[in-house]
Amino acid sequence: MANVTPVYGSIIPSQKQMTLESNYLNFTDGTNDFAQQYLPEIYEAEVERYGNRTLSGFLRMVGAEMPMSSDQVVWSEQNRLHIAYNNVTAVSAAPKVTLTIPVVPAPPAGGLVENVITKNMTIVVIDPAAGTDVKCFVGASGVLDGLAAGVLEVYPYNVATFAAAGVGLTGLKIFVYGSEFAKGTNGSVGSINPSFTQYSNSPIIIKDKYEINGSDTAQIGWVEVATEDGTSGYLWYLKAESETRLRFEDYLEMSVIEGELATGAFLTAGSAVGGIAGTGFNGVTLPKGTQGLFAAVQQRGNTIAGFSAAAGLAEFDSILKNLDTQGAIEENMLFLDRETSLDFDDMLAALSSGAAGGVAYGLFENSEQMALNLGFSGFRRGSYDFYKTDWKYLNDASTRGATNGAGQLGSGIDGILIPAGTSTVYDQLLGTNIRRPFLHVRYRASQADDRRMKTWITGSVGGAFTSDLDAMQVQFLSERCLVVQGANNFVLFTGA
Repeated sequence: MANVTPVYGSIIPSQKQMTLESNYLNFTDGTNDFAQQYLPEIYEAEVERYGNRTLSGFLRMVGAEMPMSSDQVVWSEQNRLHIAYNNVTAVSAAPKVTLTIPVVPAPPAGGLVENVITKNMTIVVIDPAAGTDVKCFVGASGVLDGLAAGVLEVYPYNVATFAAAGVGLTGLKIFVYGSEFAKGTNGSVGSINPSFTQYSNSPIIIKDKYEINGSDTAQIGWVEVATEDGTSGYLWYLKAESETRLRFEDYLEMSVIEGELATGAFLTAGSAVGGIAGTGFNGVTLPKGTQGLFAAVQQRGNTIAGFSAAAGLAEFDSILKNLDTQGAIEENMLFLDRETSLDFDDMLAALSSGAAGGVAYGLFENSEQMALNLGFSGFRRGSYDFYKTDWKYLNDASTRGATNGAGQLGSGIDGILIPAGTSTVYDQLLGTNIRRPFLHVRYRASQADDRRMKTWITGSVGGAFTSDLDAMQVQFLSERCLVVQGANNFVLFTGA
């Protein structure tokens, strides 16, 4: 120990009370004695430079958690009430026009629906590209009138051809608005039976573990432990165990937000997953995945890319117009990253600018004597109320904030619009209509076992006496999935 690095005066404290080269004073070379020892000034508490690091809490704000007892949760959602078809093509001739709609004789092959328009119905034919329309009478329809399954013969009411009304022949939309029958005729042919769309999701099993040997549980450290869950003391393992628990709780939420159904190439028989050759990642079964929030909205909901304040209110109004075509739910919540949240603030602040370009005094409780408040937590536009909040998950550099930060590509998730309230769905198990939040978690539970959030201790340390292992193993387990009902009312904001 003749050459101590660093030299005296540069003592480096350790997290544990141990004799190290970096904190040991040499008293054998004649230059030091005990009178030259100085007690180092140690800050016992850690500096919480990242604040509260937990990310969970989003689902508790917008949904609920309910038990389930099966490997799959199935729910049904209503279809639209009125009859409409998109992507219709036409062959125009005077006075009859032949329409072809993309249908199949018997659903649900190809995910399409059968032709339910019958003779004597009256329809509106719209050309979305030209912004024109024409009203027609249905003279014959489908196999009931000797035509192909998806063919209609219609007659415009006030023009000879579609061209005379400025209506094209492709990409048309039609919907039924009524019917017209002659005196003394029979009633409508056939009837329309309502149908529903069925969705399902499966839970996944989430696990984690923390382990420490018996000797280290009795070792006192220099630094006082203080974590988000209130754990304190000079035993460093308390911090590690606490952070494992907090991290697992975050995983419970993150796994059902980011979850994806397994459709990759590794699903082929005989593929090797995780270095194990065979039929699956554990040699027995293949990972099936689960459909998370983002995946559900991307598949069944609405997506807007590259929202910015530069586009102003016009771009946001396009979202409202789309909501009008869906459930038109009045109250909605916006969970946004920092950049998108500021874009909304800028958009709203621009509406209050005076003629000289300054923000009007008194508006939004601003005045000459107070600091200007350019943040908005809620606003109303049209018949909709919006409540805006920052979503920490999208800002944290260790999660989605890694792609949404400055200098990044900006192609990640920028925010999401979630409808408030509940939806009415048909529950397959109960056999009745029930009201539940649009967004809720289902976890496996029964009278024998509750798998919402299980934790237990094994080994021979920390009060457990389950084996001769001189260690404490803290086990964590959950089995859950997310149910996204009425995804057509959700809007996902993505990068450009």
